[in-house]
Amino acid sequence: MVVPSLKLQDLIEEIRGAKTQAQEREVIQKECAHIRASFRDGDPLHRHRQLAKLLYVHMLGYPAHFGQMECLKLIASPRFTDKRVGYLGAMLLLDERQDAHLLITNSIKNDLSQGIQAVQGLALCTLSTVGSAEMCWDLATEVEKLLLQPGSYVRKKAVLTAVHMIRKVPELSNIFLPPCATGLPIPCLTSGILLGTITLITELCERSPAALKHFRKVVPQLVQILRTLVMTGYSTEHSISGVSDPFLQVQILRLLRILGRNHEESSETMNDLLAQVATNTDTSRNAGNAVLFETVLTIMDTRSAAGLRVSSPCLSPCGPTHQSSPTLARYVALTSLLRMVQSDHSAVQRHRPTVVECLREPDASLSRRALELSLALVNSSNVRAMTQELQSFLESCPPDLRADCASGILLAAERFAPTKRWHIDTILRVLTTAGTHVRDDAVANLTQLIGGAQELHAYSVRRLYSALAEDISQQPLVQVAAWCIGEYGDLLLEGSCEETEPLQVKEEEVLALLEKVLQSHMSLPATRGYALTALMKLSTRLRGDNNDRCPFTMDTPIFHLLRAAILEKMPLVERGGTQDEEAKESKEAQLSEAALVSTEPPASKLLDLLDLLDSSSGAAQPPPPLEPSPGGTLGHLLDLPCASPAPASVPNLRVFEREGLQLNLSFVRPPETPALLLITVTAVNTSGADVTHFVCQAAVPKSCQLQLQAPSGDTVPAQGGLPVTQLLRIFNPNKAPLRLKLRLTYHHLGQSVQEIFEVNNLPAETWQ
Repeated sequence: MVVPSLKLQDLIEEIRGAKTQAQEREVIQKECAHIRASFRDGDPLHRHRQLAKLLYVHMLGYPAHFGQMECLKLIASPRFTDKRVGYLGAMLLLDERQDAHLLITNSIKNDLSQGIQAVQGLALCTLSTVGSAEMCWDLATEVEKLLLQPGSYVRKKAVLTAVHMIRKVPELSNIFLPPCATGLPIPCLTSGILLGTITLITELCERSPAALKHFRKVVPQLVQILRTLVMTGYSTEHSISGVSDPFLQVQILRLLRILGRNHEESSETMNDLLAQVATNTDTSRNAGNAVLFETVLTIMDTRSAAGLRVSSPCLSPCGPTHQSSPTLARYVALTSLLRMVQSDHSAVQRHRPTVVECLREPDASLSRRALELSLALVNSSNVRAMTQELQSFLESCPPDLRADCASGILLAAERFAPTKRWHIDTILRVLTTAGTHVRDDAVANLTQLIGGAQELHAYSVRRLYSALAEDISQQPLVQVAAWCIGEYGDLLLEGSCEETEPLQVKEEEVLALLEKVLQSHMSLPATRGYALTALMKLSTRLRGDNNDRCPFTMDTPIFHLLRAAILEKMPLVERGGTQDEEAKESKEAQLSEAALVSTEPPASKLLDLLDLLDSSSGAAQPPPPLEPSPGGTLGHLLDLPCASPAPASVPNLRVFEREGLQLNLSFVRPPETPALLLITVTAVNTSGADVTHFVCQAAVPKSCQLQLQAPSGDTVPAQGGLPVTQLLRIFNPNKAPLRLKLRLTYHHLGQSVQEIFEVNNLPAETWQ
């Protein structure tokens, strides 16, 4: 016996009544079988009912692709009930990736030409939802005609469809500019049409210089409408939480921001209005906060009066950033100040005490925004006070903020440190408090700083020894302490430092502490390496009989002969400089090539190492030029001469620049392996705010092989600080024309940014 097909209401009840997922699938499978059979039979009277059930099944997440062609049949039907379900099905089941959506173009064109408003509305809604670029080109003329319809129902939908068309095909801006210009004056429009028209004008102004120039003439009208909304209320039925039509207010403010940008006359026209909006908007509700936020953005992006920027009520300490204000209002104010700090740093500085208070807010998003703003406010005049506040916050901040706070303090100390001793003390406190959350280069930076401050060697080694004796769990702190003890352990034992409290340290205590680090289960392999090196170096500095406690030495005559030279204090390495970067790139290329061709057994490498050490310790003649080999690798490591020709010079290339963030590419091709290309990606930030969570990803054509090395960090410091670098190794054996596709993701000025772009202008020297 054939079970009859269910009605839509019965199907919904039966699906909801299913007690298990299996029962639900059984019901849906049976009904889908009935729907398929009905579609095959071609029943025109019940086709729209079957499709309505299929759309419900689709909404539950089950496949419904077999109903796409039925949508086209219903749209072509003359009956309104069929068209209504057909257009709904087209919006749910069709998209630009399927060619079937192009088949409804003629049906939509015919329906737009009819005088039935309900049918025209269905066609416009479908076009604005699934309209592809081809459909927009074909139907732009019909939509243009409907923009001047007297009826508000069709006109409002036509405006929204025009917005979709411009976003999809910006070249259509010239078609919709005349009807927008002739469709004014704005005060004669209803609220819905006014909102849609302003949205359409905003899209036109963003994409067409001619539209921007034309609509600057209507700034007085926009100002008058917004003033009416703020002071008297435009329409009571559109009020939300006591704020009159906040959606319309926000859209007008966005349009004013575009029209007033880099235009003195328009900015002056809206100055008084912006002050009124900022003063009279109720910030106790979310709707008011949205309007206030757009107002602040408009004030900062236009050429507003300086007094308006500084004295805006939404940015004053007694305003939304005050502790008694709602959380969302303070978040809006902090975000606004963060955007403003780059353009007017001194004006934001006056709110610094209130911003610091917001650091201890229980709301995570508020404290994070306050942290970003606090770090942006640090300068040479307030670095001591701000660093003290940030260090106090670091001790009690949530775990997810520790990394950002620690990195920010280290960057601020590196840029604005008043003295080297203060700089060392600041880094030590950060390492003691949150050593596991600091950046990867913190250890190298601190060792570089201590090594360059000869007058602070004794002070630093005593401070680090005391910190290490108290806690060996913070691995970066342990690594720096072990390095410093290995280099300056003799100063620790002398006890001649006048800048610290008297500290009597015995050789046995120092060795016991380093052995404790070696045996600790918390020590990382790198940490144990630092401790081993320190013990090795102490074997040349200890005066007593404790050398037997340093069993990590090579018991060979050669080693004893060269031990003093090998384990002497590390020389100071200069940082920065173009020559250093070029030398680094050249060494990376040479080391990469040597690693590719390395085939000699380890014993030969050890003999080469001993020979090189022996030749470098005496007055022997310099070694002969070396061929690419494992010995050549060691030669490069020791900066010995090499006969390999210098890599060919390839010009650098800037591929990205936005809001102070620049991305430059430098190239090196090892002459021994022409198919290998080394690209160093350098990210530099010249803005006033740090770029955080920076990630660079790359892709190359299938004929090439790409290997991405780990970047030097994920934070690009502001104001031209230490850049972030990343090495790309590309193997192009066929010497095919090279193209790069890069994706950048980062956080800057309170926003999450993602950029995807192609680099098609790489120099020919990179692949020929």
